[in-house]
Amino acid sequence: MDAVVKKIMPRSDFMDKPETHRPTQAEVEAAVLTLLRWTGDNPDREGLRDTPKRVANAYLEMFNGYDMCPAEELGRTFEEVAGYDDLVIVRDIQFHSHCEHHMVPIIGKAHVGYLPDGKVVGLSKIARVVDIFAHRLQTQEALTAQIAGVIQEVLNPRGVAVMIEAEHMCMAMRGIRKQGSTTLTSTFTGVFKDNPEEQIRFLTMVRGGHGG
Repeated sequence: MDAVVKKIMPRSDFMDKPETHRPTQAEVEAAVLTLLRWTGDNPDREGLRDTPKRVANAYLEMFNGYDMCPAEELGRTFEEVAGYDDLVIVRDIQFHSHCEHHMVPIIGKAHVGYLPDGKVVGLSKIARVVDIFAHRLQTQEALTAQIAGVIQEVLNPRGVAVMIEAEHMCMAMRGIRKQGSTTLTSTFTGVFKDNPEEQIRFLTMVRGGHGG
């Protein structure tokens, strides 16, 4: 009898909660104070006196994705779905993130679909995964791939489809300064990657909520 050899793939880095080494609150506030002086403003004036503390607290909230594990959010699944095995889409998931190059906002929405293979996950968990990855320093390309990757690895569905539409403030507020420009990214795994008809079906259902 021939031996069956299974290739063990390494666990993707984005599956786990990152290891962080944060500075102290005092160090962060001192850094913000330096940036305030760099703008040319006076950090001692009334409106800016508490800004270092406010910025430090805001960053803890906006970047709390580093404190969470996206794989854990997908850990609880349901198998009693009356035999349903067709496409599941969570559309128009609003998110905000920050560009890792300039640390300015990325504002957009994600559309996530998957073809279940015997089990489904709570719909809010999909949105939660989007938020976890979005609340880290990002590029839109990486964000798209990470969302699809963790769903594929944890749920092991027949395929995952992710499309993101976003406006980048690094393009709107600086450099070329073009407001209103939208960047589209998409990625497909499994059946979606192998079958263009499934890609078209996903995109058609997503666009169906946007006037065709």
